[in-house]
Amino acid sequence: MTATIASIGFLPMAASTGIGAEVQRPLATVVIGGVIISTLMTLLLLPVLYQWLDAYRGRRSVQSVS
Repeated sequence: MTATIASIGFLPMAASTGIGAEVQRPLATVVIGGVIISTLMTLLLLPVLYQWLDAYRGRRSVQSVS
């Protein structure tokens, strides 16, 4: 929810055409992209990495016990 509001807040900056827009537009685009990518990585990639690590630790502890 926070990332969505931040992205929406930067949309006017990304769509601006007035004075200083040549600096604001690329900055807003990078910020919006970064917020979206970091949210997706947090929600999708991080749980997958935790599962892989848990499976790796589970295999390792089984091998050391046998």
